[in-house]
Amino acid sequence: MANEQEQTIQNEEFEREPVPPSQWKDWRSFLGMYAGEHAAGTEFMIGPLFLAAGVSAFDLLVGLLLGNFLAVLSWRFLTAKIATERRLTLYFQLEKICGRKLVTTYNVANGVLFCFLAGSMVTVSATAVGIPFDLEMPKLTDTGPNGLPWVLIVLGIGAVFTFVAAKGYNSVSRIANIAVPWMVLVFVACGIVALKQLNVNSLSDFWNVWGEGREPFPGQVKFTFWHVLLWSWFCNAAMHIGMSDLSVFRYAKKASTGWTTAAGMYVGHYMAWICAALLYAVYLKTPEAQGLLANGSAPSVAPGPMAYQAVGLAGILVVIIAGWTTANPTIYRSGLAFQAIFPKASTFKMTLLAGGLATVAGLFPAFAMKLLDFVATYGFILAPVGAIIVFDHFFAKKAGILPDYAERSGSHFNPAVLLAWLLSIGFFYTISVQQGIFLSFMTLPAWLSCGVLFLIFSRFFQKKLV
Repeated sequence: MANEQEQTIQNEEFEREPVPPSQWKDWRSFLGMYAGEHAAGTEFMIGPLFLAAGVSAFDLLVGLLLGNFLAVLSWRFLTAKIATERRLTLYFQLEKICGRKLVTTYNVANGVLFCFLAGSMVTVSATAVGIPFDLEMPKLTDTGPNGLPWVLIVLGIGAVFTFVAAKGYNSVSRIANIAVPWMVLVFVACGIVALKQLNVNSLSDFWNVWGEGREPFPGQVKFTFWHVLLWSWFCNAAMHIGMSDLSVFRYAKKASTGWTTAAGMYVGHYMAWICAALLYAVYLKTPEAQGLLANGSAPSVAPGPMAYQAVGLAGILVVIIAGWTTANPTIYRSGLAFQAIFPKASTFKMTLLAGGLATVAGLFPAFAMKLLDFVATYGFILAPVGAIIVFDHFFAKKAGILPDYAERSGSHFNPAVLLAWLLSIGFFYTISVQQGIFLSFMTLPAWLSCGVLFLIFSRFFQKKLV
């Protein structure tokens, strides 16, 4: 009987209760997961897209250095701190503040957007699986599937990714820890081979790969230092200041585990992005790419062929696994969001649903080819909701309002949350559109605005209860 009870606990995901001490994990579980998730499929897209955006060497190298450090600080002192004090999923903690009805709206948006991100990773892996089949690769301007072979490959990849994610957090973490050491070495190997192919023999040669920057490719936004810094900080805004990774760090023994995110930022969002950009720089020198540029077209970004050209079969395998290690935790998070909407359904079934949606999204290359814009958008939409949790956790009592208002009052709908969220994203999105400002510049103002407005509106609506 004792063994059966222990097995039940091991399989439990604790969706609506704090994670018990027996299930807390040390920093090694998180180191592998974050290094795997962020030295992964997105990196094969993002590195090349920086080149497509015409970024300069200084703006890229220094902007990434500082932006990634700000991301690590956000995880360590906001997400991990709150997670280890409360040990609840994002969705259950938000329900305590917002109420059941309102949090359902957020969970739908959160789950669907994460499915789109995971779908872009299915697309990335498909570019590698398609190499032996001489698959036509998607172009930067492609939006839909380009044929039946593409559809079949994506469906097969999506099914595998979904099954692993549905097995739960332990499965997700285990896959990451197994894959990461080898995958990081292949990223390094790709970078070294690309340097040789580019005839880089000195620091100045390396610097000149980007040089002083140039005009972006057709359909791409020109990136400056501030674009790079803010985008690298907020490309994971939904996870850190948006508090999605409460669902991950609730398993951590202590808040200092948040520093393990540095493995993801500097192995993945620095080294791997640069190595991927070098691979794309090699491709841009080919007659095919030069011909497209001469005709005013943007060369395609196909991670599979780029990695295969550099390191052969290992390149194919690393792109497949890289997409996997990003899609796994993303589908897992999405499954938790859907499970919060349907609490009587198992997390396993809801993760299967999330994986199915991600697979369908993977059929459409637009999510991968416009990854810089998509990631900026979903971070901008979701991050301000994290401010609700942060301001409720740290400032509720100082502001004279009830923390966990919905739970304590028995309310199913907290209007202060909805007003703060909609007004913040509506106002700053309008500024972005009217002034032509890249959306990552608006993420922090929208986040701060949402938190402050939440406190103000909460005082107004709770004045009869406090």
